[in-house]
Amino acid sequence: MFTIDKSVMLLVDVQGQLAQLMYERDKFFGSLALMIKAMKILDVPILWMEQIPSKLGKTIGELSCLMEGAAPIEKVSFSCCKEPEFMNKFKALGRSQVLLTGLETHICVYQTGYELLNQGYQVQVAADCVSSRTKENKEIGLARLVQSGGQLTSVEMILFELMQEASGEEFKQIVKLIK
Repeated sequence: MFTIDKSVMLLVDVQGQLAQLMYERDKFFGSLALMIKAMKILDVPILWMEQIPSKLGKTIGELSCLMEGAAPIEKVSFSCCKEPEFMNKFKALGRSQVLLTGLETHICVYQTGYELLNQGYQVQVAADCVSSRTKENKEIGLARLVQSGGQLTSVEMILFELMQEASGEEFKQIVKLIK
């Protein structure tokens, strides 16, 4: 069971023209926006990555506008774990549970999840918050993450798992977001 105090959300490479080519793009963007808003309500930290933004472009405006006060971490490697700045910030949070989101499922999301799992972290991939250019590559990426020891979830599933009960101000705010 994932908990608020042990979780961190990782937003991987939802950038520029590449983001526009994703399978079920609009649904994917909407789920990510909901996830980011909910993480802010629940006070779950978000680490935000960008793959070579000088070439691929910045994070799409629909998401970057929700990340006020935060700055993306640039990377060249496909796995976020190979970026020292990411690992330093990630370890400084002291969290053991990673909510993995972003693109592409079969490349950067998969390689990051695989390495985090091998380092002993728990990983849940929000299936509605990841995508690839093709449905097949998304499905293969999700399958490989599960074979590697990760778990699948969805925005709604993880939100209710984190809240654990139908009470409090956070619950009221999140129910409004979902409706």
